[in-house]
This record gives sequence, structure tokens and C-alpha cells, in this order.
Amino acid sequence: MKTIYIAGGCFWGVEKYFSMVKGVLSTEVGYANGTKDHPTYEDLKRGIDNASETVKIGYDENILSLEKILELFLRFVDPYSINKQGEDEGIQYRSGVYYVDNNDENRIRAYFDKYLEKNYKIEILPLNKFFLAEEYHQNYLDKNPHGYCHINFGILKEEEKK
Repeated sequence: MKTIYIAGGCFWGVEKYFSMVKGVLSTEVGYANGTKDHPTYEDLKRGIDNASETVKIGYDENILSLEKILELFLRFVDPYSINKQGEDEGIQYRSGVYYVDNNDENRIRAYFDKYLEKNYKIEILPLNKFFLAEEYHQNYLDKNPHGYCHINFGILKEEEKK
């Protein structure tokens, strides 16, 4: 199993979206690359920490490539927006791809350089730290099917779904 961390606005929708994708084995929401250890959702809302709302994605690379994950990511994220996706605004809603395998950095940069204009605002950084979000955030949209989400799940093609 490979792991990649994706930030693309509110993590509720990002988690639900990727949990539907064939080849994704696990998803967990949390806070990545902030200044504080063990931040809370309230810390982010109050500006006490600058972590991004991020989804940890475990995937089977025999079924799903990193490049395919990036393609799926670019379907819903505005790569030129700074600290804003959908109706959510603030540093915690910035876009990023955080890697744990150093070999992934070149693949991520090459993919974005091929498909995006040079001034994209997606962070590409090694994962510095990641702390799980509170339990009520995990699988939030499964628990709250009418909850807010900035992602249209209809953009997933049938052959891409589990």
C-alpha cells in the first residue's frame, strides 16, 4: 500500500470523493504541516494553527497510480486559488499534495507542470506532520449525508468507482 496526503478545501468532501475511487484502500482526515502538535478543528478556525485540512489516502498502486489520483484531484480543485476552495476560505483550506515517498515529488511536479499553467498554487511538500482530526470528522458525509460539500461526486466516472 502506498500513501499520499491530499488537501483540497474542506476535508469532508475530499475524503468522501476519494473513498469512492477504485484502488483506494483507506482514507482518514486530519491536519497536515501545521505549526502545532495535535491541533484541533477549533485551533484552525481561530487561527491558532496553520495546518491544512488534509486526507490521508492509502491506495493500491497496482490498481490506482499516483498520476490518476492527481488527475482526480484536479477535477475538483481550483489549482490557482489561494486558501479557498468552494465556499471555504482560510489557510486551512489551501490546496496541497504532501508526500512521504521522496520519489513521488518528481512525479507530482511533472504531472502538474504538464497539465497546469506555471502559476498554480498547490503546495507540493514532504509531509512534515499529520494529526488525525476529531472522530466526528471521520467519514463525516457518510454520517451526515446532507452535510455541506464543495465537490460534485458526479465527476467520477463509473469505471473509476469501487
